[in-house]
Amino acid sequence: MSRGFDDDVILGKAYDGRLVRRLAVFVAPYWRRLLVAVVLLVGAALAEIVPPLLVQRAIDGPISAGDLDGLWPLVAVYIVILVAIFVLRYSHSYIINSVGQTVMMDMRVTIFRHIQRMSLSFHDHNPVGRLLTRITNDVDALNEFLTQGLVLILADLVTLVGIVAVMLALNWRLALISLMTLPVLAVIVSIYQRLMRATYRLVRQRLAKINAYLNEQISGVLVSQLFGREGRSRAHFAELSEDYLQGNLRSLLLFSIFMPAVQLMAALGTAALLWGGGQGVLAGWASLGMLAAFVQYTQRAFEPIRNLAERYTILQAAMASAERIFGVLDSEEEVRDPERPVALPTPVHGEIALHDVVFGYDPAEPVLKGISLTIPAGQAVAVVGATGAGKSSLVGLLARFYDVQAGRITLDGVDIRTVCQRDLRRHIAAVPQDPVCFSGTIASNIRLHSAAIDDERMRWAAETVNAAAFIKRLPGEYDYEVRERGANLSIGQRQLLAFARALAFNPEVLLILDEATSSVDTATEALIQDALARLLRGRTSIIIAHRLSTIRHVDRIIVLHKGLVVEDGSHDELIARRGYYYRLYQLQFAEQGVAG
Repeated sequence: MSRGFDDDVILGKAYDGRLVRRLAVFVAPYWRRLLVAVVLLVGAALAEIVPPLLVQRAIDGPISAGDLDGLWPLVAVYIVILVAIFVLRYSHSYIINSVGQTVMMDMRVTIFRHIQRMSLSFHDHNPVGRLLTRITNDVDALNEFLTQGLVLILADLVTLVGIVAVMLALNWRLALISLMTLPVLAVIVSIYQRLMRATYRLVRQRLAKINAYLNEQISGVLVSQLFGREGRSRAHFAELSEDYLQGNLRSLLLFSIFMPAVQLMAALGTAALLWGGGQGVLAGWASLGMLAAFVQYTQRAFEPIRNLAERYTILQAAMASAERIFGVLDSEEEVRDPERPVALPTPVHGEIALHDVVFGYDPAEPVLKGISLTIPAGQAVAVVGATGAGKSSLVGLLARFYDVQAGRITLDGVDIRTVCQRDLRRHIAAVPQDPVCFSGTIASNIRLHSAAIDDERMRWAAETVNAAAFIKRLPGEYDYEVRERGANLSIGQRQLLAFARALAFNPEVLLILDEATSSVDTATEALIQDALARLLRGRTSIIIAHRLSTIRHVDRIIVLHKGLVVEDGSHDELIARRGYYYRLYQLQFAEQGVAG
């Protein structure tokens, strides 16, 4: 079982003081509103104890005396109490839910801010679906805990204690008869909670399996369709859904047994009360009105006990969600800003130097092994090599997505680890193989909502990289709505948008990741190659290349092999050496009869 799967089935305690104290940090700014909500709820709970007393007064007083006119004051008080309960419950519900929604927003913003700040290594180990669950489902569970759990449990306890106190004060004999079934009910509740905990674990495990499978199948639907595996995928999903259904049916079975058991105990308590209370009325140590009041109190005493059992699952889910959320928030950044950052020289020229750089995603297995090289400002460099040679790792280090394990990387002579990440990346732009587009307009995708990029600069950038031609053919041009992930644009169009974005921010260093033209047609490739040449002009550029035909125009080619620089020079120089680059070149163009 994977670490992520274990994390999704965390159960936790029904109440964990450590987690509640951490949750209190988010609630603390709204403590006044929360306190008002608690006072209103406690007031409503105490007010609900009054109606049975009024019933007793009515039966033992005016009704027994045959004085119907004497009922009207009691009826008026009864109506006032009901209206007061309504107002108190309504006010509490509105306030507590508004606090819950505000706390949820604060938590989501905090988690999102933390996730954005985390290093890429964090995202390498945390699937997107898992992080989405933390921000959505788990935060919702905490809202339910705040609005339906802890506060209502307090109200139920107040109600139960208040009812028992009033019953004992009115008639201790009737109170003992009414409450004689409570010990049996306590045993039933304990067994129910223990069984529900095991069932809840089972349901969470099966739900986690469904979520993981859905994530894989929806992301890989192309492969399933291509190999005709839709039927098998549906069958396996049906099996997982059936398991999940059985888990939920088991929890429903337990609940359907528990609820009648509570009602049975309430009925037995009421029957015992009627028998014993009837004896008391005949014997003179209880009145008929008191017996009627005790019947109502007995029914109401079982309600908070039932509620407490039901809210056990809410508490358990909330504690598990809190543990998962704080597990994310407690994750530390591997790439951190220095306590005393150093400013880059002004202006930045873009000279890059690597000094004995060692790096590995697993430090025990380095991908780059003591690389040293210098890239002068304004030079266009291509990095080539077989898969796994360390090309993308090199670029990731330059943008400081990761930190080196040994050695150092400098920009204009300044170690990039001594510079704030935000300041460093102001001077670096990257264009990935699968360019990222966001929901919004063409303009917002180029600007990324930067106020520093005006319309003139945005249009200039699009025209310079040959993106303006296709943009002008779109309805609304720069106001054209781009769908999620750029689904209504072609790969080539998304690539040109990425180039326009990079140029609009005007970085001194440009990183082109993983062969930007590897998935486009010939005509679009020509546009992209022309755009690339314009983009590289006058700035330090590093291109990760798989197709060697696309990098002849660069100033220099660096060949990586097993984490080491094995060759360094221009295309013609490396071909003339007939070394590693020459062999790569020959392999790629053997079918076309290309010779060096």
